Amino acid sequence: MQFASSRTITRKMAKPCLTFFFGFIALSAIVEASQCSIKGLPLVRNIGELPQDNYGRGGLSHITVAGSVLHGMKEVEVWLQTFAPGSRTPIHRHSCEEVFVVLKGSGTLYLASGSHEKYPGKPQEFKIYSNSTFHIPVNDAHQVWNSNEDEDLQMLVIISRPPVKVFIYEDWSMPHTAAKLKYPYYWDEHCFQSPPKDEL
Repeated sequence: MQFASSRTITRKMAKPCLTFFFGFIALSAIVEASQCSIKGLPLVRNIGELPQDNYGRGGLSHITVAGSVLHGMKEVEVWLQTFAPGSRTPIHRHSCEEVFVVLKGSGTLYLASGSHEKYPGKPQEFKIYSNSTFHIPVNDAHQVWNSNEDEDLQMLVIISRPPVKVFIYEDWSMPHTAAKLKYPYYWDEHCFQSPPKDEL
């Protein structure tokens, strides 16, 4: 009667163990990457069918397309925002990069690139229009207006490092130290209460 050496037994056992280990790692990665499915949301969705809210701000429609709370996003968030004619964001800055893609309409971006001073100061004015894109550097105070009286302004918004830390200003001469901090700032309507009307 022959006995297998301990080395042979170890080799035979190692293969199934390694297969299980790497299979477990792969499954964990898939589960982590599929937060939408885990939370009951399909991976592919029609933006037109997503729930919208104005969060207490007349003239605004916001949809979190992919977010940190509902979808498990860690590095970016994607929003769809529609501004009725005459509506605008408050003057604000935040601790993230932000990129806008204008889908339809036109408006005005006000950007204070001198935000490293004691207060934002007089902003530069930029016209924005359908198929244009613009980005906001970290902590530069800005404001977006739908200055078009005839149609909505709709934009896809991408931010980095959610949740965002927002500072809100009453005017361009308000000192940074007096700006109202809102953190963490979540748009996800099903998980958190809507922000007050005077906020983003």
